[in-house]
Amino acid sequence: MLPVKEPILSTSKVDLLVATTRQTDVASGEMFSGERGKALSFANVVVSIPPGEAHKSGEVEWPKKTPGNPATDFVTVKAERLDLERARQWVRSDAAATPKRRVLVFVHGFNNRFDDAVFRSAQFVHDAGTPIVPVLFTWPSRGSIFAYGYDRESTNFSRDGLEQVLNLLAKDQTVAEITILAHSMGNWLTLETLRQMAIRDRRLPAKIKDVMLAAPDVDVDVFANEIDDMGSPRPNFTLLVSQDDRALALSRRLWGSTARLGAIDPTAEPYKTQLAAHNITVIDLTKRSSSDGLNHGKFASSPELVALIGGRLEDGQIIDDWHEGVGDRIFRESTDIGMSVGGIIGLGVAAPESVVDPTTREHLSSEVDELKGMLKDSVTNR
Repeated sequence: MLPVKEPILSTSKVDLLVATTRQTDVASGEMFSGERGKALSFANVVVSIPPGEAHKSGEVEWPKKTPGNPATDFVTVKAERLDLERARQWVRSDAAATPKRRVLVFVHGFNNRFDDAVFRSAQFVHDAGTPIVPVLFTWPSRGSIFAYGYDRESTNFSRDGLEQVLNLLAKDQTVAEITILAHSMGNWLTLETLRQMAIRDRRLPAKIKDVMLAAPDVDVDVFANEIDDMGSPRPNFTLLVSQDDRALALSRRLWGSTARLGAIDPTAEPYKTQLAAHNITVIDLTKRSSSDGLNHGKFASSPELVALIGGRLEDGQIIDDWHEGVGDRIFRESTDIGMSVGGIIGLGVAAPESVVDPTTREHLSSEVDELKGMLKDSVTNR
């Protein structure tokens, strides 16, 4: 997060508001660590995207050394902590300057360092290519594939913080609409937060129009209760699933529970009837091939899907009216996934690929073989 001193004028910039329940980190240059903070914190981070062909849609060009080369790497050109009032001012200023004044709140998943979440959310905003107000909510993740339990509890720890952010946005008169995009474990945090808001206030803010749940690591039965507790009216929900998601298969074994929501067959009962009863749209990505060995990042690895989301946001169409047509269009227009786990949203899921990929980070190299064995045994015994 150390800003470069000589940014290149031809690069694209993504100006992010960051809200976090992470602990402040003043020593390492990362701004915030993976530990839990005592209060909600804010920051303004401006990310520079490499120009032209130096940036491939669907990828983060990670710096090979600090602070990175703006001509070839994702780098920060500004990283400044904000207090609550200055965060409000940022929202007002950015929303007033954005056509249709739509906010996208991104909630990342398991195994994300602070810089992972910042760069990859910036990448999504850039590649979506639509004018939106980007807000990243990042919760305390230790960025370790062996910290699943800690990360899971950190999502519970962060419910009040996400609620505070959503209320801040909903009460701001310059904000017209709010869309939430969550991935993997971030879906649990999102659903729990919306549930508690609905119970506390007896309704959800009308400005929250759409909630996109990508590969949710959530128990199916618990999800049904969460939706019921939100009452009506509620936002339009879109669920992105893949039945061959091996990371969610492993999660199911760890929890000893029923199917994880992100891996269901939406055409099978009782899911088909239940989803229809709750008016939830499902996009099934099972038939999509993926270079991600665990098939957990299919949604993230499709630039075509990201572009479609961007177009819908720009046109003001609700995500809920996609139905089957958008899936057909994705399959028709897509070619190769062409990238490893993570991609545009790039959430560094629990996979050997996310550890050994040279574009991500040096991480637990001595334990990679052990993890591969665990995953292999899990898949073999499914």
